[in-house]
Amino acid sequence: MNLNLKGKNAFVGGSSKGIGWATAMELAILGANVTLVSRTENSLVSKLALLPNDGSQSHDFQVLDYENLPDFEKKVDTIEKQYHIIINNTGGPSGGNIIEEPTEKFEAVFRQHLETAQILAQRFIPFMQSEGFGRIVNIISVSVKQPIVGLGVSNCIRYAVAAWAKTLSKEIANRGITVNNVLPGYTLTDRLEEVFNQKVISTGISKEELIKEIIKSIPTGKIALPEEVAAAVAFLCSPAAASVNGINLPVDGGMSMSL
Repeated sequence: MNLNLKGKNAFVGGSSKGIGWATAMELAILGANVTLVSRTENSLVSKLALLPNDGSQSHDFQVLDYENLPDFEKKVDTIEKQYHIIINNTGGPSGGNIIEEPTEKFEAVFRQHLETAQILAQRFIPFMQSEGFGRIVNIISVSVKQPIVGLGVSNCIRYAVAAWAKTLSKEIANRGITVNNVLPGYTLTDRLEEVFNQKVISTGISKEELIKEIIKSIPTGKIALPEEVAAAVAFLCSPAAASVNGINLPVDGGMSMSL
């Protein structure tokens, strides 16, 4: 199986921690030149030194704020490096019932998730086409398959990103570029801790009871590790996955009831 990413440049969003960081590590192990992306420079500097490097790899970082779209677009336009691989990975919005959410929140999250992905695609797809190789992987959520109660805005916008990706996958695949989505279920990240805390407040049950109930809903009987999600992302970025295009790949331990 050809998993070699030697000579490929990878832009990894939200890569100072969690699934993004685990993905950056996996891509570096496979030989890619990794660009870490976050809005916190200090964390990027410390993480950069931890990336695997065989001596020929060139890793760097970009400080970008996905919540500030004008600044994001301006900074992306000034990036000189070109990329074969784009990992779209953006933190989810706060939870809440959809009927209670203001329209401004939908608009802000749409910009943060979908419009930033569009900006990156328009900026770097021409290079991918010239290289005859490109990978765009969106790390979204299993809520694309099965909406999660209490994450109303997130459910809607994640689905919009999935639809964008499916459409794009049909437009550019004939030039060696694939577009896919990875759909994590419950994964041990800071984001999951936030969701747990919100549910404890809204339901009144203890965190221990909440975790116990969640694990019951997962056929594998465990909450996923970031590295397990990252392994799926890394495979989709590899030459071996050249014919895998336009899919939604759940990494949820079988939790989703959909086919």
